[in-house]
Amino acid sequence: MRYQLSISVTALTVLALSACGTQSGAGDGGEGGGSVQPDVPVNGVHWSVDSVTVDGSKTEAPAGAHVEIDDKGRAGGNYGCNHFGADVKIDGDTITVGPAEMTEMACDKKVQGFEEALRAAFAGTLKAKLTDGRLTLTTETGDSIALTSEPPSPLVGTKWTVNSLVSGKSATSLPAGTENKAHLTFGKDGSVSGSLGCNRFTSTAKVSGDSITLGRLASTRKLCQGPEMDLERELVKVLDEGTVKYELKHRSLTLTASNGKGLAAVAAETSGEK
Repeated sequence: MRYQLSISVTALTVLALSACGTQSGAGDGGEGGGSVQPDVPVNGVHWSVDSVTVDGSKTEAPAGAHVEIDDKGRAGGNYGCNHFGADVKIDGDTITVGPAEMTEMACDKKVQGFEEALRAAFAGTLKAKLTDGRLTLTTETGDSIALTSEPPSPLVGTKWTVNSLVSGKSATSLPAGTENKAHLTFGKDGSVSGSLGCNRFTSTAKVSGDSITLGRLASTRKLCQGPEMDLERELVKVLDEGTVKYELKHRSLTLTASNGKGLAAVAAETSGEK
């Protein structure tokens, strides 16, 4: 299923979770008769979703699920497959999330189940608790979302896992059964290597501005099943076109060839991450 990329996800600039003000009475030792707890600032943060707990049942999040909130009262991110956007209002430690819009890409059944849980939890009135870079959002019914602040991933040295295909302004999910099989890594020595979903490949990669000039692909010649070969053919249309435009947003990477074909990828988890 195709969807139109119409949601712009803005990088988080400021999110302040204010502790409720407390008034000190006589005998509290509060000079001037009262004090107010300071705000807890969280600036420039990308919140990676670790898990969602519904009715006491915890479900781990797929790679790429995240939430970002900008200083204009807009939240955006990825439910695990589809992108979303929603208006938000922050008042102290309370975050109120309005109705969300989302893309409509077909997803793996397991991921779709997680998306439904996250979409239901990240809505309405939520209580926020921040501890050592970890954020917990709790609904009025006691369900919760666990999130962790993450630094951006660099283009070079990161293993980028392909999670969708791009054609012009539209994108499609990967062929069924090929999820997490295609990936690429740009090396410090000017190389790029990885998997096309079936065969492994290597090439050269020269980064200049927002473009990457790729050399001719060299790959193994293994025969694969239909969906894997379908994915491989689509990726070759991107990576064997010479020069591609790249867009790096925190832990997401998009490569687009001059023919309009492209791929979207997310930074793979490393040891020590969720």
